[in-house]
Order: sequence, then structure tokens, then C-alpha cells
Amino acid sequence: MTVHLALPFVPPSLHRIGFLGPPGTFTEQALMTQADLAVAELVPLGSISEVLAATAAGDVGLGFVPIENSIEGTVNVTLDTLAFETELLIRREVVVGIQLNLLAPPGVDLADVHTVVSMPHATAQVRGFLARELSRATTQAANSTAEAARFVSEARASGMAAVGTSLAAELYGLEVLAADIEDHPENATRFVVVAAAGIPAPTGHDKTTVVCFQHDDRPGSLLAILQEFAARAINLTKLESRPTKRSLGAYCFIIDFEGHLADELVADCLRDLKAKSADVKFLGSYPAAGHHGEARRRDAEASWRAADEWLARLRRAVETRKP
Repeated sequence: MTVHLALPFVPPSLHRIGFLGPPGTFTEQALMTQADLAVAELVPLGSISEVLAATAAGDVGLGFVPIENSIEGTVNVTLDTLAFETELLIRREVVVGIQLNLLAPPGVDLADVHTVVSMPHATAQVRGFLARELSRATTQAANSTAEAARFVSEARASGMAAVGTSLAAELYGLEVLAADIEDHPENATRFVVVAAAGIPAPTGHDKTTVVCFQHDDRPGSLLAILQEFAARAINLTKLESRPTKRSLGAYCFIIDFEGHLADELVADCLRDLKAKSADVKFLGSYPAAGHHGEARRRDAEASWRAADEWLARLRRAVETRKP
């Protein structure tokens, strides 16, 4: 299911958007669901790393990349690049359902296929189909599903097929041998729009992503981080540990949670996290896909304001003179 949001205007200066190409990828398909982005100059690039590097360098105003799949989990190259290698900020998330197809040149039958080409994340999402229908076939990695389709089209090798989109089949002259071959019908991928600067204004239904680094590996370090969110009734939507790449056993925590930097509760939470952690890297506050959690955030914000006003009244009663 595609989630459409009422989103802030994207400045014309950012209307050159890099995405994981070549044309025909799921990334392009997801990008085209966003009306304000679809009219921009779209720049297909060869890998996720290239998209993020081009965005950081200013060669494109925005980057559009996958970050998470409901079956295979995090797209590590995206998350690690954002966390450790660039100062890019997430400006939006887009969630779309994924439909995977087996594509081959005209005249190739399912029984003829001995090699299946696609990006590893896509191949992993059709393990069951491959085991049932193509148990003797080998898999070959590509940078994207569209690159796999283009390779199969250009190679015209007997017995070679790709896992990709129906759009890629049209673009590269392939036929759909089998449709909807994903192992789980609710398969969905989360994409993010990133930029070198800028935090979108709050929309009332937002998400924030941060990276929390520990002072050292000690018991209770994660609990201390989580207590900051629990104390403010801030709902976490994702929590993941990643190696910091500094030394063996050194990990950080990447956290997605509901709310926006402009919210007082979120700002207060981030302030305490920054003070008590070795470091906190802010990856963005942005419009969230989906519609859950708004009432809870609103109630928590109201409770915090009421408590703040109560505390302020008490503090105003403190005598300024010493007895």
C-alpha cells in the first residue's frame, strides 16, 4: 500500500533528485508516488552509495534511497552511510508495497531458467519461490533490480532471468514469467528522501531519527537511553544496534521515534540524551508515513505542558531572601 501525505513544498533549488538506477527500479517506482518529487529532474545513479555521495557533494539537491524492508530489515549501506560517513538529513519517508516478478527474454520458459539475477535484498525476498520452482538455479548479484533486468536483456543468454518490476520488463523488452513471487504478500519497503541541510517544519505526524553513542560498554547503558523516551511517553518505532567501525565490540544505537525536534518533549529528550551519552547524531525530523501514534503524542505533549506549568508555579513561590 502506498501512503500519501500532505507534505511541505520542496524548494525548486532541490529539484534535482538522485535515485538508485537505472530506470525501472523499485526506488524509481516509489519516487514516482510523490507528486512533488516526480516532476523534478530525476538522476539515476549506479548504487546507493553513489546517490548519497552525490547528495552530500551537492551534485543533486535530494537523494532518494531504500533504508528498510519488512522482510530483510535494514539496508545497511544506507543506514551506515547516514550514521557514519555523511552529514545528510532525512527529509521524508515513503513506504510502498513491493511486487516482485521473474523476468526473462521472450521465448524463455520457467523450466529453462538456470541463473537468476537481482540485487541481494530482492533475491532474499523470493527465497521460497526459488526453492519451490527453481531449486537448481544459481543467483547472481546486481546493484539494483533494474540493472539486473537490463543485464539479462542485453546478455540474451539462454536460461537467464531477473527479479524485478513490471516497469523494468517493459523498459528492457522482457516478459513476466511469474508475477507476485515475493514470499510474503505484505512485503513493503521504506525509502527516505535525504538532503545536505534543512529540517522540514512539523506536520503534526512526524518522526525523528538519531544515533546514540555510549560512553563505554557497561551494563544498563541501553536502559539509560530508553528511560529517557519512556519517561516522556515517546514511542519508539525502531531500535537497532550497529557497530561503530571504531573497534571490535563498539556499538551504537540507531533510534526512530515519533515526534519532531520542534516538539518540547522531543527537544527535552534530546537534550538529556546529549548530556548523558558520549554523543548523539541527529539524522532528521521529517513527515512520517502512516497514521498511528498522533493521539498518544498529543496527549503526552499536553501532559508535559501541564507538568511544566505546575512546576513553574511552585518555583515562583520560592523565596528569594535567605532567612
